[in-house]
Amino acid sequence: MKVVRGGTVVEATWMGPADLLVDDGKILAVLTPGAPVDESAEVVDATGKLVLPGGVDPHCHVGFTSGQFTSLDSYLECTAAAVFGGTTTIVDFAIPRPGQRPLDAAEGQRAQASEGLCDSALHACVVEWDDTTAEQLATMADAGIRTVKMFTTYAGETMADEHTILNTMQSTRDLGGMVIIHCESDAIVVDAQNLAAHTDGIDASNMSRTRPELAESASVAAVLAIAESQGAPVYFVHQSSSAAVELVADARKRGLVAFTEAVAHHLVLDDSRYAGDEPERFVCCPPLRSADVVEGLGKHLFTGQITTIGSDHCCYDLTQKQRHRHDVRHMPNGLPGVETRLPVVFSKYVGELGLTPSRFVELTSTNPARTNGLYPRKGSLMPGSDADIVLWDADLKWTVDVEDLHMATDYTPYQGMQLRGKPVTVLVGGRVVVRDGELVDPTPRGRHIEAAPLDFSGAFSM
Repeated sequence: MKVVRGGTVVEATWMGPADLLVDDGKILAVLTPGAPVDESAEVVDATGKLVLPGGVDPHCHVGFTSGQFTSLDSYLECTAAAVFGGTTTIVDFAIPRPGQRPLDAAEGQRAQASEGLCDSALHACVVEWDDTTAEQLATMADAGIRTVKMFTTYAGETMADEHTILNTMQSTRDLGGMVIIHCESDAIVVDAQNLAAHTDGIDASNMSRTRPELAESASVAAVLAIAESQGAPVYFVHQSSSAAVELVADARKRGLVAFTEAVAHHLVLDDSRYAGDEPERFVCCPPLRSADVVEGLGKHLFTGQITTIGSDHCCYDLTQKQRHRHDVRHMPNGLPGVETRLPVVFSKYVGELGLTPSRFVELTSTNPARTNGLYPRKGSLMPGSDADIVLWDADLKWTVDVEDLHMATDYTPYQGMQLRGKPVTVLVGGRVVVRDGELVDPTPRGRHIEAAPLDFSGAFSM
């Protein structure tokens, strides 16, 4: 038994001084500060710290293969970095390779969960509908895999056509699941890339011109129409502009269950990074947007129109990023970020711009758990929840340096950034895994967490 004592507990709906009683991997009780407990209870001192539910990262790619490139981290490496960054549950993607069944991809990825230092859940992925897909989706739903990733770009690799999207929405809706979708109009992207190749160039410094905002908003509008026709819930990953976010918000006003995810790098970095000496460090999809667009996107953290914040973690290294730096059509898209997601967002939006700690928890832990069928087991510190607990020093000032991070790469897009706020002690399932910034329990005990049928009734769907 443990008692986490002396801190300020932060939930999505309230915060205040409280102690937490923990036993057998669960929160037993939320106590008034200093309440008596069994003398044998181990005391975890949280004096002066915020006590947060462990972060839930809804968007991680572990060992992800795209084209000729595979991201470099294992489940152990990814989850170790996650825990150091205050995230105690990741949601990974089972994206099938050409010719592979979605079910086989999911089973292979799920089998790696036990290698992690923290728990994980899984998104399936459908690329092309056939007469076996509905049965595969049902089998995966029975195994607690209820969210299904789809792409409207990357033709010839992972792009799904509209018939596949509609059929998958029908099936997931009836199975208590949801389609989550990467929206960029492939036709607009390809045209922009071809134009760049024949004019200013298609190297990394021109990345933002090759995937314009219009490609995203056009695709969002089309997918929303399909979802409305089916009365199916839909979740949009890594929305990078106010225009895209507001399309989803307008659909919610019409009664559609629709959610927006933003990711840390679109909220913190802008496209001026492509003008530097190593623009390939920032090649991601969608690309970084202008400073004005970033500011507009960030405002929606305060309006409630953004539901979740993920990392879109893809652990490539500089050798991989530099191999095709002169042609972004062949570069691996994606940035390492599972460890830095919470600190960079907290520093800018809580520390600088006044986002409340409760809203921070809602965006980075509670809502990701809800949209993935993991709440209240995850994303909460209420009795019965898993004892995934982060002691957060809101005043700790530090500078991001790749040498101090734990991701399986040799760079971070936030190199040299000065931040305020950082996790210092992290409990996973009631076990202290990180104490005072040091790994004290390296034993993999990760579990695949099965998603419950998704229920978006009530205020959360708005």
